Amino acid sequence: MNELQRTGFSERLKTAADARQALLAKLRPRPTVTADQIQPRAEVRAAELVQVRQARADAKASKLQAAADAAEAARMSEEAIAAAALDAKRGERKERKALTKAEAKAKRDARYAARKAR
Repeated sequence: MNELQRTGFSERLKTAADARQALLAKLRPRPTVTADQIQPRAEVRAAELVQVRQARADAKASKLQAAADAAEAARMSEEAIAAAALDAKRGERKERKALTKAEAKAKRDARYAARKAR
């Protein structure tokens, strides 16, 4: 087989050495590309933590605001209902007074007419 490829002992030794060198080259650490400015992980984590806390605080504030708005709307609705009931009560009272006035006037007119008739 060696004769067909015309390789001698020295060729085989050279090929084996090249294979070992290629294997070692795969295992050697390669130079890495480094960023210009690397932030430490603690700083990145702290910044993310601040953002998460701010988002949670905003969500909590909006939730509290929504609850306050709902309570205010309920209070305003109750006040509107109470005001409507008060207006209705006042209207009924005015009607009763008007009827009483009309009845009193009718009585006076009847007495006046009776006196005139005598």
